Amino acid sequence: MNRTDRLVAMVLHLQGRRVVRAEELAAHFEVNIRTIYRDIAALGEAGVPIAGEAGVGYSLLKGYQLPPVMFTAEEASSLFVGGELVKQFTDASLHAPMASALDKLRAVLPRDRQDHVARLVENTIVYGRQGGADPEAADQRWLMPVQQGVVLRRVLRLTYRGRGQEAETQRDVEPLGVVFYGGRWYLVAWCRLRKDYRHFRVDRIRRLELAPMVFAPRPEFSLAEHMRAFTRREETLPVRVWFRRCVLERARRESYATLIEESARDDGGVYSLYAWSLEWMAQWLLSFGEHAEALGPAKLRELVASAAEQTARRYAKKDRRLALPAGVD
Repeated sequence: MNRTDRLVAMVLHLQGRRVVRAEELAAHFEVNIRTIYRDIAALGEAGVPIAGEAGVGYSLLKGYQLPPVMFTAEEASSLFVGGELVKQFTDASLHAPMASALDKLRAVLPRDRQDHVARLVENTIVYGRQGGADPEAADQRWLMPVQQGVVLRRVLRLTYRGRGQEAETQRDVEPLGVVFYGGRWYLVAWCRLRKDYRHFRVDRIRRLELAPMVFAPRPEFSLAEHMRAFTRREETLPVRVWFRRCVLERARRESYATLIEESARDDGGVYSLYAWSLEWMAQWLLSFGEHAEALGPAKLRELVASAAEQTARRYAKKDRRLALPAGVD
């Protein structure tokens, strides 16, 4: 962040808070205290009425407001995608306020940025509830350029490593949409290598370049229709699971498929649901420990057993490394 941007951001930061200490500003903007002192002095010389009290902090004088600051296309897009996540992962009481806030945001955007946001929202789908471990932030660094490719209809040149593959492949793809399901972000694209539609998990992209080529629209393609067909195809994998009663709330919260109860027992119940990935389902069930059991299909039971055995072997190796020689306390 250059100094001009930091000065504007500092005023906005102060505007949203009553009092802020210099140490807090330094930590927030990742600069040292002396830089903060110089920035505060520069803002004062520019006519920004900042009051400072030793041992207390800095504050803007009451009534001072910056004129409305325009969002960049990327900032606005991030907020609208966040709104889609709110619809899925939060209580319904937040849905109406979020929709109202996004309508106000959309109203103040220039026409070109409204179009940018509209194209992104139209080609973004969020399914179900978040499950599994949260992906590392570093693994999601490609999400923004992927979204840009979708909006601008620019070919993406990427290096990708698929599930269970040792070798990386080079792909030129036409990005058509961004979808969140099973706790992960996926790029839906036409792969010029495979000559077919493919889903690329964003955190498995190793390198990505926004190529200069613009691809022609595919009028026959609908992201919503594609995902409905994909879901029907993938949901040919029904699974049956037993959950202990004490973990049912967590299971319903994290599952991206509806749990349908088949039979109740004193210690819990047997549920059926559809799995988009048996591998993911196995890892998820394993995280419940003894409070869950895969009942079918047999392949799912094998995957859970294999994952449990690998974990047990890993800990057995660690125990051997940590064992002390006899006679050593």
